[in-house]
Amino acid sequence: MTNPPPTKSHPVAPDRPTTANPAAGPATGGALKVVGRKAALSAVRPDQQTGDGRYAIAWLTITAPRGATPTATSICLCGRNLFAAGHHRALALIADHTDHKTRCPLRADQEGAAA
Repeated sequence: MTNPPPTKSHPVAPDRPTTANPAAGPATGGALKVVGRKAALSAVRPDQQTGDGRYAIAWLTITAPRGATPTATSICLCGRNLFAAGHHRALALIADHTDHKTRCPLRADQEGAAA
């Protein structure tokens, strides 16, 4: 039996590496032309909103899907990161998060500066 002719032709690899051809320079001899749309001015301007200096330092996330176990997460920039699952534990964490707002050293500094 003879082998059937190949159905695909594969390129032959060169015996040695070849160098790439250099890119052609601009035909006009001048500066390169910028192609594209101009950026929206709102994208390059700084934020125009002026705040009152306050920023969030603590977050309370509560998830209570219907028919599922409720969860709560309390996170603060002072390093507090607590999680609770279950109705009673989530309620306790919510109360503790509220109490933490009066004890947090970061919040005390922020309120003292505003007074």
